[in-house]
Amino acid sequence: MNSRTLTSIVSYPERGEGGNNRYRGNCSPKLIEDLIGFFKPLEICDYMCGSGTTKAAADKCGIKSRLYDLHSGFDIVNCEIQERPEFIFWHPPYWDIIKYSDVMYKASDVESRYGYNPMQFDLSRIQNWESFVEAMNYAMMKQFASLEKGGRMAVLIGDIKKKGKLYSMLSEIVKPGSLENIIIKTQHNCFSDNTTYSGSFIPILHEYVMIVRKDNSLIIPVIAVKQSVTDMRDIKEASWKDVIASVLEECNADVPLSYLYEQIENHEKTKSNKWWKEKIRQTLQCNPAHFLHTGRGMWKLNRSAA
Repeated sequence: MNSRTLTSIVSYPERGEGGNNRYRGNCSPKLIEDLIGFFKPLEICDYMCGSGTTKAAADKCGIKSRLYDLHSGFDIVNCEIQERPEFIFWHPPYWDIIKYSDVMYKASDVESRYGYNPMQFDLSRIQNWESFVEAMNYAMMKQFASLEKGGRMAVLIGDIKKKGKLYSMLSEIVKPGSLENIIIKTQHNCFSDNTTYSGSFIPILHEYVMIVRKDNSLIIPVIAVKQSVTDMRDIKEASWKDVIASVLEECNADVPLSYLYEQIENHEKTKSNKWWKEKIRQTLQCNPAHFLHTGRGMWKLNRSAA
């Protein structure tokens, strides 16, 4: 097996041979070959193998491979991982951008052969983002838990844009163990290459390869995103100008000083300042570029301020 050099950016304009390039979402076998060549595992496991690209890369590199998929009797959520893998390559679906069960293969064939309907367990058929992230992170932790000490996972993931909103797998995927590397993989020959976008839409032309390492058998660090909603009036880092501007930004007309008192009272910003009413008045008066005094005790936001 030849040694390979990996950098933080990889690009494979020519896909290479292995797997089925008509199986949508299929990655270049050259990426897996480079991962094998760099990390030099003796065996590689893939629990969402798709069309079998990982096996082709492993065969070319002269190492063993174990491949599984929903279409061949293995459900990552409900089936037990039998191995104690040294190296796992995982390329989960990018939410519902490409649907797999009953599109890339017939669900009826799987049900006839293995006794379950793959559409019920297909991550690419999960309708909402929050449920997809939950399933993705469950599968991530399950695979990581199966690794032997010193083992690695290389996870190929991407970002999704829908109706102007970005859904980032990299941001929301759980990161157990040591986060060893993030590699940027440029995309080529995408369906979106022939699409013309308007407005402020920025096309996504890259994916990520996240590599995590399992350094300890029992105690492992975990980086997990916790979604929360906060109020500007409760953010300790927000200045008084920020808080007052945020309140006025929600108003369609001039408001009296008493309204500002009412909207800011009982929030964190006032709890640490005995003279918070005086502070509000001072902030309004000291920032004429942002706050306009429109009459006796009346204020509004200067929306033309830079």
